[in-house]
Amino acid sequence: MSDLFTGRHRKLLLDLLRLPSVNPLEAGPDDPPSRLPEILQRYATAAAEAGFSTVRLASPPAACLDRPGVPSTVRAAARDPRFLADQPSLLLRLGPERSRAHTVMFNVHLDTVAGHTPPAFDGVRFTGRGAVDAKGPAVALLAGLRAAASHPAVGPDVTVLLQAVAGEEGGALGTYGTRPLLEAGHHGRLNVFCEPTGLRALPRATAAMTARITVAGEDAVDDHPDAGHNATVLLGFLAQHLAARLDGAVPGTRVCVAGLHTGRTHNRVHGTGTLLMNLSYRRTADGDRLKTEVTRHVADGLHRFTELFANGREFARTARDAARITRLGWDKQGLPALDDSDPWAEELLARAGARPAAGDPGFTCDAIWAAGLDDAFTTVLGPGCLAANRAHAPGEFVDLADLEEFAGVVRRLVTFFAEAVPAESTQRPP
Repeated sequence: MSDLFTGRHRKLLLDLLRLPSVNPLEAGPDDPPSRLPEILQRYATAAAEAGFSTVRLASPPAACLDRPGVPSTVRAAARDPRFLADQPSLLLRLGPERSRAHTVMFNVHLDTVAGHTPPAFDGVRFTGRGAVDAKGPAVALLAGLRAAASHPAVGPDVTVLLQAVAGEEGGALGTYGTRPLLEAGHHGRLNVFCEPTGLRALPRATAAMTARITVAGEDAVDDHPDAGHNATVLLGFLAQHLAARLDGAVPGTRVCVAGLHTGRTHNRVHGTGTLLMNLSYRRTADGDRLKTEVTRHVADGLHRFTELFANGREFARTARDAARITRLGWDKQGLPALDDSDPWAEELLARAGARPAAGDPGFTCDAIWAAGLDDAFTTVLGPGCLAANRAHAPGEFVDLADLEEFAGVVRRLVTFFAEAVPAESTQRPP
């Protein structure tokens, strides 16, 4: 029988799972419209029972997209004013506003990837879109904070901030959810981003950039394939060339050669198409190096393609014009990576029951926007595992036992944090 994740939390999680909150950048034709504003209101109501007040529940300002690092897909979607209007974020607070030294912050996202399905709970396991990423962790977080609120120093001596945000999924990367809240100063001495880590405290979060290689040539009829530009052959060659050249080119980075699309018909030469690559990195400087390598190897690949096909019959025109009709662009770039260290905070997390994460490179999430915060430590921590719990895949689930364990870690972490604040520097309200 659960101690912290009670019946009310099970009901709340099932309610949140029933309400779709697919990020518009992810939504497919079969996904129902997002009801994220309703989800956030329910979450705020549940948090109020634990003593939290709502500081802000609003859509992000349009100006937040006029910043470096905002993905081009987000900018394009935001041309529709309903895009931002339908994706508010929530800021909750337990205790008065205090200095960073006396504040701990938790962040969790409530938007999901596509594939909304009716939830289920069999007494042991919750299934449904968002079960582990990250509606389950969001409710377990509330369960732990509700228990921590009974400590006499939590609220009177230290403040807890809770960010429940939109815009984590779909490649938005927190640019209109988490980033504006952090830049407005809503963070603490200790910042915890709730993502599935197997309860390992990851003081790292990789960043990612997306390269888009576009061929803009001319089509041709299949009876005269030499008359057009064959984007399929050109982009297919570049995909293999880049896969071979970039694999391990910059240590600490990962290269995903992703979608390639030119056309679907068999009786024509498709002269236009795109190749997408997602490139992650642990350190911001490594990302800069990887971008340079991509640029260099695209140019080299075009040169090699021209050499290989220039004297053939069917692809000579494509070879001759390859450099002219091919363009390398970036859907997103210039994002920071998180790589934090603080013995005091790491010891606090270990005492609370978080597991060590030595050697784990982490993954990409909103925690990147906490990189470089002064006098602060940030970690990624949560129940379940992205792969094992089928996040972003059919059959997503999380076990009740994992939610209960995470709630316990949260309770201990907040109470230990409160006890670690020097008594002479506390700021009790009048």
